[in-house]
Amino acid sequence: MLPDNSGKRGGYAGAAVWGSSPSIDAKRNHIYIATGNLYSAPPRILQCQEKQNNQTPSGPDECIEPENHSNSVLALDLDSGDIKWCRQLGGYDVWFLACSNPSTPGCPPGLNLVADFSEAPMVLNLCINGTYQDIVVAVQTRGFDWSLHRDNGTLVWSTNTGPGEVGGGGYWGAATDNKVVYTNIANSGFKNFTLRPSTRNPSAGGWVAMDAQTRGILCKFYSHYYLVWSI
Repeated sequence: MLPDNSGKRGGYAGAAVWGSSPSIDAKRNHIYIATGNLYSAPPRILQCQEKQNNQTPSGPDECIEPENHSNSVLALDLDSGDIKWCRQLGGYDVWFLACSNPSTPGCPPGLNLVADFSEAPMVLNLCINGTYQDIVVAVQTRGFDWSLHRDNGTLVWSTNTGPGEVGGGGYWGAATDNKVVYTNIANSGFKNFTLRPSTRNPSAGGWVAMDAQTRGILCKFYSHYYLVWSI
């Protein structure tokens, strides 16, 4: 998932796969996984981000090297494990839990984007604009839901399902019936979370149901608890 450190310390670490069970596509001989953020990166990458912190990016993130597959959805060959395609959906995101305390020494530069995937990708077959398409769907801890073509990882749609935070956003437990995508929103930052079809704004966690074809939010309802501890 990451460039080879050649046995040297101070390089890449992270990009963990921690989103429950991967999905298998027997037709394409693919297995779909999603990865988390980096815990460390080489000095050249940290220096790159320090430079970007002081300017407005004008193009693709130059701090993301081609073999850095953190915060990504990937299709792997079911037999060999080779990467068939990868879609990086998080940008620069180097962080570890101790950095929740700003006074912790040695924390990497840059903001934590909370862009890791903690839910496994799900495979669906949908009729979109009159054409059946095989897609894979995954939700990030920052609350974004991504739908990609299973052949090559190109974007079908994306939508913001709810507030993201270190503890979620989407956290485990997503499901689908091939018509609706269901995910939880842990809302660990206790942000206002607008429900639908009502317009109440609780600050607890909740659940979201989305139309898998249109990405439209069908309903949102809430729990009385921070969902990481109640899932």
